[in-house]
Amino acid sequence: MPINTQTIGYRDGDTELTGLLAWDDSRDHQRPGILVVHGGAGLDDHAKGRARRLAELGFVVFACDMYGNGVAGNRERVMARIMELRSDLSTLCQRARAGIEVLASQPLVDGRMAAVGYCFGGMTVLELARSGTELAGVISVHGSLDTSRPAKPELVKARILVCHGALDPHVPMTQVSAFVEEMNRAGADWQLIVYGGAMHGFTHEAGPHLPGVAYHAQSDARSAAAMQGFFVELFD
Repeated sequence: MPINTQTIGYRDGDTELTGLLAWDDSRDHQRPGILVVHGGAGLDDHAKGRARRLAELGFVVFACDMYGNGVAGNRERVMARIMELRSDLSTLCQRARAGIEVLASQPLVDGRMAAVGYCFGGMTVLELARSGTELAGVISVHGSLDTSRPAKPELVKARILVCHGALDPHVPMTQVSAFVEEMNRAGADWQLIVYGGAMHGFTHEAGPHLPGVAYHAQSDARSAAAMQGFFVELFD
């Protein structure tokens, strides 16, 4: 099927950003929109590829840029931007909302939206949910689960799906248990799937090749199926 892509420049305050819009050109009706939030490397081939896969399912997809022009590809700038955003969750959420605004403005989007994040992006979409952002749902795939700003009761509006690797040393089971307790206290609509044999970054076919990070084909396929089921629940 013909998947169209378009590079879109946009801004969050003074920060210039560049994202990728993807959609199935054979469908001319309005449909839900999905925001894709990249991992630690920035808006790379992995995030763009996942955006295309979601577009193949029929969604309008915007892979946003959390770092700004000129950051991705420069390790020092990337690490500085990650530290900056992690230390200021309001700025982190506002940066992601700038991407949501781009997605919402697309004529083919029918007003219903969800967000999917990988690694750093998984943490980001969970912070969007914790902040009460109006989304139908969020999906965190091998993302960090800890937070300095736990969800408050009745604030979380989005349904939540977390896909987690059981052998992930970067997000240990203590974080998982704390997340479960946090979501229960908040009264959120949440679900958690833990994949045996999977470490951190289990959907990254091409790396990065770092300790505790490894591709796991079975968990990649299973999490993709879980995401599709979740979308059916969200959007019927």
